[in-house]
Amino acid sequence: QAQVVESEGGSVQTGGSLTLSCVASGYTISGKCMAWFRQAPGKERESVSKVYDDDSTIYSNSVKGRFTVSRDDAKNTVYLQMDNLKPEDTARYCCAAGADWRCSDVYWGRGTQVTVSS
Repeated sequence: QAQVVESEGGSVQTGGSLTLSCVASGYTISGKCMAWFRQAPGKERESVSKVYDDDSTIYSNSVKGRFTVSRDDAKNTVYLQMDNLKPEDTARYCCAAGADWRCSDVYWGRGTQVTVSS
């Protein structure tokens, strides 16, 4: 069955860094849009970043300049490098895979917790 699985998150101090990975199985990310979302308790889900099949990327204004998304199609994996983390980045981070080049987000990971302390 097709699925995507995020790596374990963690707890870091303000200003620290953390890298998440998203590995797809039963499915190839080649030619697909891949995305990262996050959601904090009581808040709406937020789109964090997307990486398209041509390696172009977009970021939310809240993370632009601090987060970097990349993909390695040979490894069927997408990464999210998070630098200069802030307490407001604390959330559950989920990976989503599109059915094609469009960000249709048909496959979702279960999510992983990232906590940033002051």
